[in-house]
Amino acid sequence: MKIRAAKIISSLFGTGFLKGGGTFAAGITVIAWYFAAMVINQGRDLIFLLTTVLIIVIGVWTANLVEKDWGEDSHRVVIDESAGMCISLLFLSPNIYSFLAAFLLFRFFDIVKPLYIRRMESLPRGWGVMADDVLAGIYTNLILGIVTRIKLH
Repeated sequence: MKIRAAKIISSLFGTGFLKGGGTFAAGITVIAWYFAAMVINQGRDLIFLLTTVLIIVIGVWTANLVEKDWGEDSHRVVIDESAGMCISLLFLSPNIYSFLAAFLLFRFFDIVKPLYIRRMESLPRGWGVMADDVLAGIYTNLILGIVTRIKLH
């Protein structure tokens, strides 16, 4: 039962079985985040930060479990894209433009893997699965944070 639940969660309810599953997982995350941001006002940043940390922890755990059946860093595991996308969106103003920019920039970093992102994949087991997307999300968030601050001044 535990492995079955891990497969469902790590594949983001089957999204990882689709062609381009990582892109779909990131897109689903952006849409869910956007609608959640429209509903949650009080304490939104803290709620989103805690949710992101929880997704990362669950991602490491489930990636470790499914590795036995699916192999190392399986394309079916897309919870890492969801976690990276969450990091990309943290503390951004919830609007279509910033979310679209975050999505495009995150996917660029996740696919091209520059600036030590590819090295993160060499970490052991679930950490390696998650770490490259976490770093891609951090880069995305930092760039968008800088651009937003420059634009506001």
